Amino acid sequence: MTLRVIAIDGPAASGKSSTAAAVARRLGWAHLDSGALYRAITLAALDNLEERETAGEGRRGKGVAWSAQRIVALAEDLPVRLVLVDDVFRPEVAGVDVADAIRSDRVTRRVSEVAAIPEVRHWVNVQQREAVATHPQGVVVDGRDIGTVVFPDAPLKVFLTASPDERARRRLAQRGDPIDPAELKRESEALGARD
Repeated sequence: MTLRVIAIDGPAASGKSSTAAAVARRLGWAHLDSGALYRAITLAALDNLEERETAGEGRRGKGVAWSAQRIVALAEDLPVRLVLVDDVFRPEVAGVDVADAIRSDRVTRRVSEVAAIPEVRHWVNVQQREAVATHPQGVVVDGRDIGTVVFPDAPLKVFLTASPDERARRRLAQRGDPIDPAELKRESEALGARD
């Protein structure tokens, strides 16, 4: 069976999700935002795992860390899942739709850290492949590594780019923050550092 997948990749705030959603609507396909699943796992960890201070090598005071095994076990146990609602795979934690909650600053500050854990990436990749395999129609999937790691055999792969300033402007607009030059510069530098 040939996968009916369009894979849209690119850096943070490059327009992956908005483009993927528009393409999916136009084709009558489903949309899967892989970032939503990473954000849902991050939200679950923030709400359910006891955090411990990271110590050593100058990292003290820079946050907390969780073990990969605890995060993946939590994702399985709660569970953290993608549920198809009106042609959009929506993130759920313990049966509760968290599509709005995952966009909070609290989650945004930590999602890159959680998404960088290889075991978490593997778990998310498996969930995405299963979601696409069980969907009878086509799926437009967006996220990092979508066309290279998750769906390397996708018949159509798109890599979106945007300038650092445009990405920062998009991220600030998503938050609803006013866009002043100083904040634009800070956000541009922060996005560059995370990528």
